[in-house]
Amino acid sequence: MNLKDIEKLIKLVEDSGLSKLSVEEDGIKIELIKEAQEVVSYQPAPVVHQVSVPQAVAPSASAPLVAQVAVEPQNEAGVEMFLSPMVGTYYAQPSPEAPVFVKVGDKVKKGQSLCIIEAMKLFNEIEADYNGTIMEILVNSQDAVEFGQPLFKIKKDA
Repeated sequence: MNLKDIEKLIKLVEDSGLSKLSVEEDGIKIELIKEAQEVVSYQPAPVVHQVSVPQAVAPSASAPLVAQVAVEPQNEAGVEMFLSPMVGTYYAQPSPEAPVFVKVGDKVKKGQSLCIIEAMKLFNEIEADYNGTIMEILVNSQDAVEFGQPLFKIKKDA
């Protein structure tokens, strides 16, 4: 892996909705992490570059792949976890001066906007899939979120 390859990877992370990218080639592992930064305006977060070179580690072609499995906590009766449909940055309101889309205790209708997730410099309004009541908001505005990460606990209407 040469410097141009590394620069291409950095550019890829900066221009995408990725929050983390790990690449290993010829015994050299490169991990790029984009960390969220508190800002007043909605600007992309800076990219933090971490490069680690293992000491005398030979690459193994037969190394097994390990899958990470997320275990979803047991839900209370009728309470659903509303999951992030994409990787990006979560925003609780459409602009810094505007009120939040939803608060704990709010009743929401199917199709109602719950939040915005910025992915690849596009602001995507995320809508409720069902009618219910917001029981808990599990992330803070401007947090980086992953695909499938719980955002809200919503008690579904019967």
